[in-house]
Amino acid sequence: MKGKRVVVTGASRGIGRESALAIAGMGADLVLVVRDAERGRAVADEIRKTGASAEVVVGDLSSIADVRRVAEDILRSHDRIDVLLNNAGAILMDRITTKDGYEATFATNHLAYFLLTDLLLPALRRAPHARVVNVASEAHKRGGMRWDDLMGERRYSGFFAYCQSKLANILFTAELAKRLEGTNVTTNAVHPGAVASGFALNNRGAIKMLWRLASPFMLDSEEGAKTSIYVATDPSVEHVSGRYFDKCREKAPSRAARDADAAKRLWTISEELVSRAR
Repeated sequence: MKGKRVVVTGASRGIGRESALAIAGMGADLVLVVRDAERGRAVADEIRKTGASAEVVVGDLSSIADVRRVAEDILRSHDRIDVLLNNAGAILMDRITTKDGYEATFATNHLAYFLLTDLLLPALRRAPHARVVNVASEAHKRGGMRWDDLMGERRYSGFFAYCQSKLANILFTAELAKRLEGTNVTTNAVHPGAVASGFALNNRGAIKMLWRLASPFMLDSEEGAKTSIYVATDPSVEHVSGRYFDKCREKAPSRAARDADAAKRLWTISEELVSRAR
């Protein structure tokens, strides 16, 4: 990975941090997209100790305007990107809307992936072989696309909203792979496993307590990052695209995640949503 430029979102903690540190250890130069500037600077300092370069771009990826600004900041400094690791995510038990009026889980977990990837594609195309890695989840199997209520306005379940967003990650990956056929850019989705990070601790009540109780039985962040790192860096995956990986192996996602018509429909809706928020 020496000499390659890698962008990691959600890089200040958990599997995003571990992925960034491991990839930097292979010689890559990192761009860390974070919400918390102080945490981001701490990770950048760790990376610089390895001899790799790291810079921090701060933004709230639930905001369409911030996603656009983050992309502009990255492209202002770099005309070539070798890997984009879309890792930032959220699970919210209470329904929260973003500045754009969108449900925050869907906006952060799907629309940010969709828009940031689109905006960075020109730089990805300039790399000899570029990769887009989308962190999804086996939770997608519990989800479905509620086309008539994507934002959970009529009925909301935090868990279902998360599962729907992870299904959206895989549908997006499949459609993006089709649109990138014949180019130098590949894209794949990964399941990191159940990881004992601070992921769900921004919630209150039962979910926060259950997460803490379950944490001792979960993977640590270093273990959870392995599949992301593998798909982002391993030579054997260089020409593989449109697939789903778990434990560093290809795996078939759910039937709903293999629905090509749903993938196209989601793409069209996503385009409309990000355009409307200009």
